[in-house]
Amino acid sequence: MPKPGATGITRILNATGYSMAGLRAAFRYESAFRQELALLLVLLPGAIWLSHTIVDSILLIGSLLLVLIVELMNSAIEAVVDLASEELHELAGRAKDIGSAAVMISLLNVFIVWSLYLYRAFS
Repeated sequence: MPKPGATGITRILNATGYSMAGLRAAFRYESAFRQELALLLVLLPGAIWLSHTIVDSILLIGSLLLVLIVELMNSAIEAVVDLASEELHELAGRAKDIGSAAVMISLLNVFIVWSLYLYRAFS
């Protein structure tokens, strides 16, 4: 049975509003998101300037966007864990640590993609 609620363009507009609210909340409350957004803004001109093909652009810019996506997911996990309970629990700590590890791996991905691209471009 389908969920009741808006359909069509109204659903799309509502979803866009929720997404924008999420981005505003992440920017306002999550310093890591702001730092990673700054990284994207600093490296984005370099990605555009360095890219020789559309695939180059996709890899360089996509690796940066992936960090923001993973950070948003990590922040959502942390918010839900904090809402569920303020007391320390092994599973809550594990969930937060795993989310943090995902962010770290996405940053490592940026380092690897950009390093390999720069090595190839300048060697």
